[in-house]
Amino acid sequence: MTALPSTASDSPPSTPITRFHRTRLMQIWRSAGWPCKDGLEIDLLAAGLIHLHIAPDGCETLRLTDEGIRTLAQARQRGVRALSLHDRLGQKFAAQLLASGRIVWTELSLRAVIDTVPMGDVVPPAATADAPANTAPAMAPLWAEDDHAPAARAAANVWRMARPDLFSVRNTSVPAYLQPMVHEVKASRADLLSDLRHDAKRQAYQWLCEECYYVFPAGIAEPEEIPEHFGIWVLHGSAEDGRFELLRPARHNRCTLPFSVWMALCKATPLRSDDDMAQTHLGEPAPPATDTPTTPP
Repeated sequence: MTALPSTASDSPPSTPITRFHRTRLMQIWRSAGWPCKDGLEIDLLAAGLIHLHIAPDGCETLRLTDEGIRTLAQARQRGVRALSLHDRLGQKFAAQLLASGRIVWTELSLRAVIDTVPMGDVVPPAATADAPANTAPAMAPLWAEDDHAPAARAAANVWRMARPDLFSVRNTSVPAYLQPMVHEVKASRADLLSDLRHDAKRQAYQWLCEECYYVFPAGIAEPEEIPEHFGIWVLHGSAEDGRFELLRPARHNRCTLPFSVWMALCKATPLRSDDDMAQTHLGEPAPPATDTPTTPP
């Protein structure tokens, strides 16, 4: 009796390529290609996205195929299109800070002290014979000339959570040379005006750094609309191929980073170079290329 041909296909079902596979592809692309011999590599080999190279001495390495490179490029383009203008603007300026040699963090949540106390929340103590009424101003200067920040912070005793878009320090081993900076990214005029209406939020930014800047596309606001102690960077052109211009430097203030900020920086992961930021997490996009800054930030 003649056997009937099998209707089932002998080829294994195609494996869907997930963000985990794309991350492994990027790791192979950026490394020497040493195999891990795990399930992800089996899937990638079966899909034809990588191939196993065996040297004459028996050493095994992995290399991306043309299809593997196309898969990474397509994932990157999808991620770039999904980014908002705010995110693309922030990534572009972060790349400029990294290129200038600074260490940069994003998405930090830092406790900061502000020196403005709402009068409705303050109940002054009653005057007595031994303790006359306090006639001193309710608000002490945030940056005292004859004292460092910790004393002013302790005196203020009003805490607020600050979430700067970009927080950076110089790459130095000398604490006095850290020059901490905050850069707030604003993609629209409405976003900028909303931020300017919150004085406590701006004070929290200033408390954390020596120089605080607003970064926004050119034409959103005029320099005189921004408080004079804040610096201004504007983007000319698109978020992909535009260039940044420093319109006004920030007013310098002495700032000693408190222990709580140091702990937050230790727990967080700083950004890396442009190439490293290309796929830091699974499926994340790469930041666009940046122009060489004409003025150091």
